[in-house]
Amino acid sequence: MTKAPLSFDFDNTYARDLDGFYAEWKGAVAPAPKVVIANTALAKTLGLDGDALADAAQILSGSVAPDGAQPLAMAYAGHQFGGFSPQLGDGRALLLGEIIGPDGARVDIHLKGSGRTPFSRGGDGKAALGPVLREYLMGEAMHALGIPTTRALGATTTGENIAREGMKQGAVLARVAASHLRVGTFQFFAARHETDKVRQLANYAIARHDPDLVDADDKYLTFLKRVSERQAALLAKWLQVGFVHGVMNTDNMTISGETIDYGPCAFIDSYDPNAVFSSIDRDGRYAFGNQPVMAQWNLARLAEAMLDLIDPEDSDNAIRLATNIVNGFVPTYTAIWTAGMRAKIGLTTEEAEDAALINDMFDAMEGQGVDYTNYFRALAQAASGETEAVTAPFIDPTAIKEWLAKWAERIGRDGTDAATRITAMNAVNPIYIPRNHLVEAALHAAENDNDLGPFKAFLAVLADPFTARDGLAAYSAPDPDGGANFKTFCGT
Repeated sequence: MTKAPLSFDFDNTYARDLDGFYAEWKGAVAPAPKVVIANTALAKTLGLDGDALADAAQILSGSVAPDGAQPLAMAYAGHQFGGFSPQLGDGRALLLGEIIGPDGARVDIHLKGSGRTPFSRGGDGKAALGPVLREYLMGEAMHALGIPTTRALGATTTGENIAREGMKQGAVLARVAASHLRVGTFQFFAARHETDKVRQLANYAIARHDPDLVDADDKYLTFLKRVSERQAALLAKWLQVGFVHGVMNTDNMTISGETIDYGPCAFIDSYDPNAVFSSIDRDGRYAFGNQPVMAQWNLARLAEAMLDLIDPEDSDNAIRLATNIVNGFVPTYTAIWTAGMRAKIGLTTEEAEDAALINDMFDAMEGQGVDYTNYFRALAQAASGETEAVTAPFIDPTAIKEWLAKWAERIGRDGTDAATRITAMNAVNPIYIPRNHLVEAALHAAENDNDLGPFKAFLAVLADPFTARDGLAAYSAPDPDGGANFKTFCGT
């Protein structure tokens, strides 16, 4: 029996409603495309035929546009490491269109690495297999961790080699996102003083992400507040699991509050607020502990782009109102982060001094070489009095022992039994994360040995990050080399 081809029921509002915000384009024809991994589970949640993915290499490589698609390269600008570029855009990506899943949610179907576009700025528009698989793995891991993220529908090799520090296998990532609207999308038109287009874009974004605001009198200001709240929640989750994005430029900050563009990202090993892995972040602008500050900075750039909408008649009032929203980011983030950290250390009630207790814990951890992820799993066991697993990895356990005494007193006031507390802590503290050395090993096997076995095995482990399983100790073990010299690169 012949298998039905992959099909999409597209409803392309971006193409239909935002003429002038993109360039119509087609993907490059891949010489010998092959789907090397397909996310059948995600496909089925979107109402797609997951079984048809493996035979959809022509579509997923960008070689052939599926029926109903209106392929386009989106225009946007962005601040990159603090410097403004008035035109960036999809230099190696195409938005095929949008579909509405069985749950009623609208998502983009997007290809990354599908060839040059009018926004390529001299690049080849292609992507290599390693970085494509990195984004696939990271997106799926973040989803399993409960962190808003774009996700991969499939990874397809193109049958050609591309120049990336030697010749690498070319590949295309098929990506799903709530949308690809970015802070930089607003900046593109604001920089050109095209207020009508900024308004058109804002109206589109509101209808798509905050439809309850469509008829609100203060919809633009409230929309800015919603974006701030989504980003505050996202950043809190990043820091709670030790994630470092690596390139938090305004073109990589979504309006939807999803994590996007996993280029030089990484997870910290030991706790270090100054941890930087990206080879291009030489000044630590996007260091682990600096990420909330940079998210607020990005939000301020969105506010600037929207000032003429917030109060067209009084610029001073617009600045005042927008500034209040931007200033509100820190307390919102802090409240969300503190609530999440309470759960991570097993607190079931709230006390005024909890924030100080949490910060004291991090002071005790800094510089001690203790594994960030494993620390919290060990802390759960300490709820029953077993503190050795917590203190043993510390170079000097004096400070953490003092902290554990304060913590024991604090949880004693909660009135929760140890078994319940341990279960609750393990439900929010992962044991399996995309550890950097394991990611690199899996990508090396795929790129250099044409062996996706390690990648698929790792992906399966990360699909259930909170449940300890027999035989998987290697996936929860720290980098045997300490990870001190680990570097990541912008590859896609």
